[in-house]
Amino acid sequence: MAGEDEGLSAGAVARRLGIAVTTLRTWHQRYGLGPSGHDPGHHRRYDADALARLETMRRLTAQGVPAAEAARVARSATADGIAQLAEPRPHTRDGGGHTVAVGRAGAQARGLARAAMRLDALTVRHLVQESVAEHGVVDAWQDLLVPVLVGIGTRHAATQRLIDVEHLVSRCVSEVFGGVRRPAPGSPVPVLLACADEEQHSLPLEAMAAALAERGVGARLLGARVPPRALLDAVRRTGPSIVVVWSHLPETADVATLRELLALPKRPPVIAAAGPGWPDDLPDGVLRPDTLDAALVLVAAVVAPA
Repeated sequence: MAGEDEGLSAGAVARRLGIAVTTLRTWHQRYGLGPSGHDPGHHRRYDADALARLETMRRLTAQGVPAAEAARVARSATADGIAQLAEPRPHTRDGGGHTVAVGRAGAQARGLARAAMRLDALTVRHLVQESVAEHGVVDAWQDLLVPVLVGIGTRHAATQRLIDVEHLVSRCVSEVFGGVRRPAPGSPVPVLLACADEEQHSLPLEAMAAALAERGVGARLLGARVPPRALLDAVRRTGPSIVVVWSHLPETADVATLRELLALPKRPPVIAAAGPGWPDDLPDGVLRPDTLDAALVLVAAVVAPA
């Protein structure tokens, strides 16, 4: 098709990736993931390399990788590079796999990636537990888990495989985060964490709940795919000081839900929209922490540890 040869328009790329055009523009402006070239007098077009970078960006953010880190990986991706990654190689080892690249993350991340590719749940869980015990949830998330999730996401983008690996790692991480000691029964629980309606990626919120627990702050984690009515009922029932609603993808970021929270007669003092799925234009009164650290700082400014 001539259109393919000449490159794709922003609208065509957005439809192909299943994202909003505004998200595409945001990725261009914030992270440099824009069209590869521009002819004077014509709209910018996205060629195969630009599309490959955007596909990587979408896949990684959908797996829970922070947008800035996902963009760093995506900027190094090209159509040829992804095709090469997808080529079958001989002498595949047990566990289905070749290594997962973790950049400069270090020996512990490489060991975690190898254990993940072997589907060695015991070792994966042990390494995550060890990192959390030694460095805390935030550093374990940022320095160990994010690089491995990036590597798995990149391989999946190239091969459309490793769903089993991603699921196993996510389950092990959830178990470790769930095991972080919570405040004693009867302590205040000022934070409510929920994924947006139809949003299935809850791991970043699990990391936040565990990091808050380390700081002596209680949180209710409602998990994935929380319908708006259920979220509003939970807010009315519990009266939290802060509500954090998570969305990875534009199609799950329902701004109407935020407006309903703002309209509650006894609305929470702080309402935050977290995750890369939310648009830049949010209702007045909604805060937008863009990292786990930023979300923790926000909570610390609102509530005191039990």
